[in-house]
Amino acid sequence: MTRTVLDTPPAMPALFARAALTARGRGGDLPDTRLARLGVEVDPAHLADYARVSRFPLADTLPVTYPHLLAFPLQVALMTDRAFPLALPGLVHVRNQIEQLAPIGTGAALDVEVWAERFAGHVRGATVDLCATVSAGGAEVWRSRSTYLARGATAPDGAPDADVSMSVGELERVNAQWQVPADTGRRYAAVSGDVNPIHLSGVTAKAFGFKRAIAHGMWVKSCTLAALAGRLPEALSVDVAFRKPLLLPATVTLSTEQAGGGWDVAVRNAKAGTEHLLGRIRPS
Repeated sequence: MTRTVLDTPPAMPALFARAALTARGRGGDLPDTRLARLGVEVDPAHLADYARVSRFPLADTLPVTYPHLLAFPLQVALMTDRAFPLALPGLVHVRNQIEQLAPIGTGAALDVEVWAERFAGHVRGATVDLCATVSAGGAEVWRSRSTYLARGATAPDGAPDADVSMSVGELERVNAQWQVPADTGRRYAAVSGDVNPIHLSGVTAKAFGFKRAIAHGMWVKSCTLAALAGRLPEALSVDVAFRKPLLLPATVTLSTEQAGGGWDVAVRNAKAGTEHLLGRIRPS
C-alpha cells in the first residue's frame, strides 16, 4: 500500500480536465494507493455557502455530509490517476454510506484519508467503492463509502456482485415537497467541486446518455438530512441508495418514518412517484 500526503487540496478543474483527456484506454485492477491531507481546517465562508445550498441550519458542528466535501477532491485525484481502471466522466453515484462516530466541531483540525476498494460487477456495468476516513485529535470521527457505477464497464474476472440494494418501509405519507430548479447542479457544483458534466447542463448531460442534467446524489442526501435537523442522534449511520436520476428541473417529495431508533426516508418525483433516494438513518 502506498500512502501519499498532500500539502494542499487538489485543483478540481484541472483534475476534471485531465479526466476528460485520459478517459480512453483505462483498465486493470484498482490501485493500492491512499491519499491523505492532515490538519485540514474548515473555511467558515465555504461552510456557510454549503449550508445555504444544502438547506442545513448553521451550527457549531459540521453537517454530517460536509466531511464528504473534504474527502471528495482526494477521491477525484485518485480516480483521475492513470492507474485507476474506470473513466471518471459519466460515473454515477449509486450508493453512499456515512457513519459519524462523534459530532465534529467547526473549528477542528481534521486528518482526511481516501482509498478505493471493492471493484464489483453490476448488471449495467461495474462499480467501485471510494472510501474515506476523517480523524480529529488522533481519533476517527467520521467514515464513508461511496459506490460509483461505470455503465458499460467490465469488472475483473472473479469480481463480486455489486451491493446497491436498499430496503425501507412503505413511507406513504409525504412530509415535504421541494421545487428543484434547473440550476441546482451548477449551484451545488460551485460549493462541492463536483463538476461532473452530467450535473451541469442538458447539453453536457446528453453526451453521457441523460435527457437533462441530473441533481447530485449527495445534494439530495444532504437536503434529506437537513429536513431532519434537530431530530438526529449525534452518532449515527446514514445509508442511502440513489435510484433513478433526478432530472432537472423537478418537483419532489420527502417521506419519512421513524424506524429502528432512527428514520427511513424516501425522495420521489411528485407526479410520477419515481424513487430518487431511499435510505436508512440509524443511531451508531
